[in-house]
Amino acid sequence: MPKLFARRSRHVWLSVRQWKRRLLFWSGAVCVGAAAVLFAKGSEQANLLFHRVVAISPYLPLLIAPAGLALVAYVTRRFFPGSQGSGIPQTIAALSMPDRGARASVLSLRIAFGKIMLTLVALLSGASVGREGPTVQIGAAIMQALGGYARFTRVDLEKGLILAGGAAGVAAAFNTPLAGVVFAIEEMSRSFEEKTNGTVLTAVIVAGMASLAMMGNYTYFGHTSATLDFGQGWLAVLLCGVAGGLAGGLFSRILTAFASGVPGRAGQAIRQRPVAFAALCGFVLALIGLLSGGTTYGTGYQEARALLETGHALPDSYGVLKMLATIVSYLSGIPGGIFAPSLAVGAGFGANLADLMPYAPSGAVIVLGMVAYFAGVVQAPITAFVIVMEMTDNHGLLLPLMAASIIASMTSRLVCRKPLYKALAENFLKRPAATPTCRP
Repeated sequence: MPKLFARRSRHVWLSVRQWKRRLLFWSGAVCVGAAAVLFAKGSEQANLLFHRVVAISPYLPLLIAPAGLALVAYVTRRFFPGSQGSGIPQTIAALSMPDRGARASVLSLRIAFGKIMLTLVALLSGASVGREGPTVQIGAAIMQALGGYARFTRVDLEKGLILAGGAAGVAAAFNTPLAGVVFAIEEMSRSFEEKTNGTVLTAVIVAGMASLAMMGNYTYFGHTSATLDFGQGWLAVLLCGVAGGLAGGLFSRILTAFASGVPGRAGQAIRQRPVAFAALCGFVLALIGLLSGGTTYGTGYQEARALLETGHALPDSYGVLKMLATIVSYLSGIPGGIFAPSLAVGAGFGANLADLMPYAPSGAVIVLGMVAYFAGVVQAPITAFVIVMEMTDNHGLLLPLMAASIIASMTSRLVCRKPLYKALAENFLKRPAATPTCRP
């Protein structure tokens, strides 16, 4: 019996068909990493270009933002339906879709291309969106296309390739391999046996290596060595957890309510004139930008990093205004994620809370604000503290980050009972397949 098992094992390893599948799979993971890096570089340039325009005149966004968001909304609905919003709900929904044709409506190379280009145009228009959520859909789309070429089984495709592509997208986008695995386990699926397998791990490793080769070993938000002493400083954990959870839950409640449909004449007007509504959202976005001194445009990456590394002062209203800008951007129906903007909002709220707690290091409170708000939004506490810990390269705050994340996730459920991405995925599955929409 042992000899028979050994012969079968050698046969599997020597099988040309198996090696063909492995090579195609590894190539796909490399493509995910490369796409994430190119997307990151494009997003950075789009942000820089828009801020150069704002430097010419702070009033130019009053024209650029409405026109840009209207254009993106029109192209999304006309040519790339299924690419709107973050991309994570579509990827989660794809795991429950019955056939490959349905999955291809949201996970295809055409959708991936549209997601990248339209998100970049949205950033050029000043939208408060991120690239990390879209990278999840892009990674899953690449792996979906791979499954068609390699003729993987349905189980492999649904529970392996899509999960692996999404996890690889997170790992490559943030340069956080552990967070990619945790994200697949906690957020994209709900049972461990479907996720903790070599397919996901291999994709994360290969995509991470591709990202590392192209961009080097960097930390997303730089490095912070802030720590928190046990005792009075831990009051910051409780306060950040509760405040971040409430704010994040409110954000999620607004998005899920809008996704379910606005009642009355207002909702009818939005459904009948989605492009005009996107233009209106762009105008409101520009007004918020004026109030914030131009700090609420774009991903929020530079603002959050400046707070963490240099303590660069932002307006006291930055957290609230950035949250409003992100809501307006997302509700307009354009492609774009909420990961980076949510972390920036959390950093802004953390800076506000640090002013109330002079006994705690401000850097530590800002990081706690980031993890608490993000956990409140996604209600995935493990993903939240792992991703923030890896992005800030701060293992000294591990226990405070864990505690704040769990408190925030529990508090968020008082405001929004269902996790954001799960609610949006369920709403996405309820829509008629033939009816494109620009709601998030």
